[in-house]
Amino acid sequence: MPRGGISTGRYFGTDGFRGRAGSQLTAEHAFRTGAFLGAYYSSLNGTKCRAVIGKDTRRSSYMLEYALVAGLTSSGADAYLMHVTTTPSVSFAARCGMFDCGIVISASHNPYYDNGIKLLNSKGEKLGDEVINLLENYLDDPSSYPVSRADGVAVGAAVDYVAGRNNYIAHLMTLVSLPLSGMKIGLDCANGAAYNIAGRVFRSLGAEVHCVGCRPDGFNVNDKVGSTHISKLRTLVKDRGLDIGFAFDGDGDRCICVDENGSVIDGDGILYILARFLSDENALSGNKIVATVMSNSGLVRSLGEQGIAVERCAVGDRFVYEKMCRCGAVLGGEQSGHIIVGKVENTGDGIVTALYVAQAMKSWGVRASAMTDGLAVFPQVCASVAVSDKMSAFSPEVDREKLRAEALLGGSGRVLVRPSGTEDVVRIMVEGEDENLCVRLCDRLVSAIRGGEECAE
Repeated sequence: MPRGGISTGRYFGTDGFRGRAGSQLTAEHAFRTGAFLGAYYSSLNGTKCRAVIGKDTRRSSYMLEYALVAGLTSSGADAYLMHVTTTPSVSFAARCGMFDCGIVISASHNPYYDNGIKLLNSKGEKLGDEVINLLENYLDDPSSYPVSRADGVAVGAAVDYVAGRNNYIAHLMTLVSLPLSGMKIGLDCANGAAYNIAGRVFRSLGAEVHCVGCRPDGFNVNDKVGSTHISKLRTLVKDRGLDIGFAFDGDGDRCICVDENGSVIDGDGILYILARFLSDENALSGNKIVATVMSNSGLVRSLGEQGIAVERCAVGDRFVYEKMCRCGAVLGGEQSGHIIVGKVENTGDGIVTALYVAQAMKSWGVRASAMTDGLAVFPQVCASVAVSDKMSAFSPEVDREKLRAEALLGGSGRVLVRPSGTEDVVRIMVEGEDENLCVRLCDRLVSAIRGGEECAE
């Protein structure tokens, strides 16, 4: 493997190192990751490395946490443990607590048997490709990087750092200018990392809070709850007559909304709401936002009619953030609910997103369903195809089918075929004015990918 430059992706994808805990992602992987980070940052800065660690509620998170701590301390680093907490809270701690790096143990929206390791730099941003590449080399060959073992007084310490989570909660409380008293809010915490934070924040701000997905047992994270399984929150909001509902994922960096009728407001709808809210507050720098290629073209048209431009980027919150930095936007996000409010954070944060949407609703004095008035949505048909080789997304047959689909859609539609950065699947999106045509074209692309897989076998 190459020794520098762009990450090869041997272990780390667009959202960290993710796989089945105990087989694809092991305690040995975690130990080596900790040992490398301790040695790398100690060498880089000439001082003892300080790393902050948070985890979600999966049973395997403890195994990986302890292994990371062992690796860090064995190379002389100090490990600060925030325990069960969200990805954005670790990002906040990393940049505000003078840490060299942040580590999150989570597989986000995946089932309990998967887990992951996400790495952040001292600014709370995703760790750069150059360092990731060195780490991947070390995971394959420990002789590729000089990691010495500490002994005696040089051995690192493990420090209880629940204070870091409390500091983050205090930070969240400062983001709200209008109290939420009188609002009835539903929360679905996916039995994940937000379960002990979100309800506490909204209740402290005066809201009446009703929860689902707030009883983790190590195995029920994302199990029919959370931002990818919205039905329980929809039922909760409708049955109890709530004003709005918010669903998070396993590590708390996504948010999907449900209005008072139980209708879903996805990431595009949230971007539409927050773009107009920030514009009203004279806080939308340059009157532009960032969205990915997956965002609906209706969002672009609807915001454009209100003088707000949308700049596109590749799928992944990392790419959203990088594009925001380049173009000076203070708001960006994904259809999946990763929303970055750049004036207060540099990563997706489900609770921050929910707080801003609640503020918009309170400020405008409208029902949740009215906040998306004026948002056009074009039919969009999506599919995910499980593959053994994600390069099948670029086979000649798939390329031909994609060109055919684009020709049939003419100038009124789009076709995207891309390998997932987090799973062994190829994702397809067909968007156009005729939904039936989009369905047929999507089905043909699915068949082309599956046919390519069979030929490869």
